[in-house]
Amino acid sequence: MTENALPPSDDAADETVSDTPETVREPRLWRDDGWTARVMKNEDDDGWAVAMIKDGEPEPALIGPWTMGRDKKNPKPLDTSAFNTLVKTASEVLRRHEQQLRAQLHKSVSVASADGEDELQITLDIVPDEDDPYALLTALDPFGERLAQVRVAPNFKLSKASAVAWVDNEFRRPG
Repeated sequence: MTENALPPSDDAADETVSDTPETVREPRLWRDDGWTARVMKNEDDDGWAVAMIKDGEPEPALIGPWTMGRDKKNPKPLDTSAFNTLVKTASEVLRRHEQQLRAQLHKSVSVASADGEDELQITLDIVPDEDDPYALLTALDPFGERLAQVRVAPNFKLSKASAVAWVDNEFRRPG
């Protein structure tokens, strides 16, 4: 091997490097810690906007107004403090979105067992499959053990009344 020749490359190491986005810290583009902040011209007015995109996501988690620079023409450059604040805000937006989605897909009520001695937790978990959406209606005893589970339509309305009716009907699939 000559002095200027490089040793054979390790393909696994090359893949790791190419899969990991590099850190970028430019006035209008920052990429770090799994996030990209991009400052761009606001299409609706003369101002500027910033988009926060989580790595691997096709859409921004957050788009908001961005501050004008001192010349009142160009945007203020991104910096560490601004980037960290944007990451925190965008992460909170994603967290709230996930909580809202979970609340839409998971419902729960408590009802008395058929003998009236225990309190049962009745849950409805919607599975939003594109081809065949459905929901699972589940009865749990006071210790969290599953007593029964049936598949129901994704638009099944879980209420105290429908849960009591299901328990009284010995957990048969609601009609």
